[in-house]
Amino acid sequence: MTIALMSHDRKKELMVQFCTAYSAIFAKHTICATNATGRLVQEATGQKVHLFLPGGQGGAQQIGARIAYNEIDLVLLFADPQIETDDADLHYVLQLCDQYSVPCATNIATAEMLILGLDRGDLDWRTVMKPQNNTPFTL
Repeated sequence: MTIALMSHDRKKELMVQFCTAYSAIFAKHTICATNATGRLVQEATGQKVHLFLPGGQGGAQQIGARIAYNEIDLVLLFADPQIETDDADLHYVLQLCDQYSVPCATNIATAEMLILGLDRGDLDWRTVMKPQNNTPFTL
């Protein structure tokens, strides 16, 4: 399965810690991320991460497009609730996850539930939803 990672600046270290703690699970899947988050995770875990543009410079749109094309199976988007401004990119990704039934976590508690469920096979239903001719992007 393909997992997309995004995080606000103040949540990047938390994302790195999370990915390090569950690196054995992440190693079984394809990981993609916005640029800064992906680089930090890649450096910390040693795992290959497909890097998109920075979130605010088009990375969120790149992830969104792959959600719409059913190429992403799970989104971990660690949002900073202290940000007072409306984050259009965040809302865009969340809306697409809802529209296309892609499991999404915006905090560490939900992320842990999804990652452990992924490891147990609870998200295998995602493979049934993929059309036969729809192959994930190559890294």
